[in-house]
Amino acid sequence: MIGISKLYCGTVEPSDALRYGRQSSRLPSHLLQFSADKRPVVVWNVTRRCNLKCIHCYAHATDQSASSELTTAEGMALIDDLAAFGVPVLLFSGGEPLVRKDLPELASHAVRKGMRAVISTNGTLIDPETARILKEIGLSYVGISLDGLKPVNDMFRGVKGAFDKAMEGIRNCQRAGIKVGLRFTINKHNVKEIPGIFDLLEEMEIPRVCFYHLVYAGRGTEMVKEDLSHAETRAAVDLIIDRTADLHARGKPKEVLTVDNHADGPYLYLRLLKENPERAAEVLELLKMNEGNNSGRGIGCVSWDGEVYADQFWRHHSFGNVRKRPFSKIWTEPEDPLLLQLKDKKRYVQGRCATCRWLDVCAGNFRVRAEAVTGNVWAPDPACYLTDREISQAV
Repeated sequence: MIGISKLYCGTVEPSDALRYGRQSSRLPSHLLQFSADKRPVVVWNVTRRCNLKCIHCYAHATDQSASSELTTAEGMALIDDLAAFGVPVLLFSGGEPLVRKDLPELASHAVRKGMRAVISTNGTLIDPETARILKEIGLSYVGISLDGLKPVNDMFRGVKGAFDKAMEGIRNCQRAGIKVGLRFTINKHNVKEIPGIFDLLEEMEIPRVCFYHLVYAGRGTEMVKEDLSHAETRAAVDLIIDRTADLHARGKPKEVLTVDNHADGPYLYLRLLKENPERAAEVLELLKMNEGNNSGRGIGCVSWDGEVYADQFWRHHSFGNVRKRPFSKIWTEPEDPLLLQLKDKKRYVQGRCATCRWLDVCAGNFRVRAEAVTGNVWAPDPACYLTDREISQAV
């Protein structure tokens, strides 16, 4: 994640993370990306079932539950292991996590064990009673996926009325006093919706939004041709920075992040270098703390059937199953050579990534995207939009 508001607008300083010793167990949630120990944030896809039919779903979600889903008891055991391991955040995802009737029980257990429990949802199932329950169990955050305003979002979601139901879910969270934010996946079909999303943040007083770059996984693999060009990506990132700065300048600050393309970090730094060199130096320090992409190190994924992945997009390469071996053991005592390499992947990246001046702040970007396009997990990420001059060591 690249915190646009944190970095560009100066809402976080390098000293903020240092004050807590940069340990995951001590850092507040907004500083976790700057931790030194990189205890993994774990995404648990609790179910494959979903009530929508999103055309870019990384999980290939369906309208049927998988018979192999972890049981409630197995889920509790997983949570116990993650808590003992020191996982700071457990993100419940899917499919649609709210179709699992035991989700409140599972999330409540995670909170009792000292983890921050958050959910990633399409928001359409959050009625007032569900919002009340989620608040009562101590859920830290609800991220609701929107991919545009009403016509565009409903097209992506594959179900008419999904936008209106998501809006209702947002309002129900707000009334219950739950922090709620938006998740938006950028592509050619919805990039023009970004201004409307910022308008929505302001109008509905939504405090947070994450703009996701497209990852070629699941049904998203079929959308490679719908990804933005490098020039279009730069324009979109500039727009996100500009709108974030505008809100901040008008006294209506929002937490704005971009996700899944760590070229955004150096790009923002290079822009600040021209506009505000003093702030640029602080941003570079924060980017080095962040360390770029952390798949297989600072983020991991457990599937509905217990398989363990480097992240939620890398579902074709499992490192083991929690039914046979605890996540903590799979993660710290890798039996799979790829997981071992991902923990030190700067040694393995090839091509322009290997000589890039930003390797320490990007870590080679998304390996799963490189593999999807080239068949080589260590090839350069095709979505990196920095020019050869911008990445040159000679600059």
